[in-house]
Amino acid sequence: MATHHNRYPYSPITERPSYDWPGGRRLAVYVALNLEWFSFGEGLGAELAPGGPQPDVLNYSWRDYGNRVGVFRLAELFAELRLPVSLLVNARMYEHAPQAVAAFEKTRADIVGHGRSNSERQGTLSESEERALIAETTSAIEKHEGKRPHGWLGPWISQSPLTPDLLQEAGYTYLLDWCHDDQPVWMKTRSGRILSVPYPQEINDIPQIAARKREGDEFAAMIVDAFEVMRGECANRPLVMGIALHPYIVGWPHRFRHLARALKHIAAQADDRVWLTTSGAIAAHAAALPDGIVP
Repeated sequence: MATHHNRYPYSPITERPSYDWPGGRRLAVYVALNLEWFSFGEGLGAELAPGGPQPDVLNYSWRDYGNRVGVFRLAELFAELRLPVSLLVNARMYEHAPQAVAAFEKTRADIVGHGRSNSERQGTLSESEERALIAETTSAIEKHEGKRPHGWLGPWISQSPLTPDLLQEAGYTYLLDWCHDDQPVWMKTRSGRILSVPYPQEINDIPQIAARKREGDEFAAMIVDAFEVMRGECANRPLVMGIALHPYIVGWPHRFRHLARALKHIAAQADDRVWLTTSGAIAAHAAALPDGIVP
């Protein structure tokens, strides 16, 4: 007998109530930029090439380029395009690379909790350890930003069976870990509910570039193609399109050129159907809709 997560029921997108985003718009587009810190000589980390014995200098330094160079290239692009961005921040970025977070002060940035670092998985922790990780991350962001985050993406998109419960109990209103839909969906928790906002695993530079070995021109074409399909389809139903980026992948010059072209296309083609926004604004609007509208 198949088990079920019991967080949300099956719901075909074609059989749901319709609604609009603010201003009567129908396609919400947001960029999720992951600002991540990695331990040297231990723990997890994406790889440019198969890693050797620790310290794995090749892959560590490749990732470190994102925080030292790539992130500032991206910040300048978002400021130029006046494009809002959701920053998915490891708490240790404030300790080790605070300028990388501060680089987005000129943009409409929404801060999302993203664990302590990306050298560890959240889902392998005990309940008390996971609760402590959430609390430590929340406290660090609140200390440096002056307000606490309301959204969460686990490091490595790793969840334990209790993660949605612990996030809701810690005051989080939405999470990004599930990529099962093109609309926000309510998830049950043991003390209430938490909103799942769509986060992409296809329009995401790690699966496409690091895992599937596609390059910047192909990834940019995917972004544009997804946008055009969803901009047409949103006449039938409201949709969310997320674009997930990492500075140590798309912050390199040869990939940045193609990403910039794709984002400029979206900015130029955004019309009265398109809402360029953040994950937090999407969550807030969806949560404010009458009960029964959001599945």
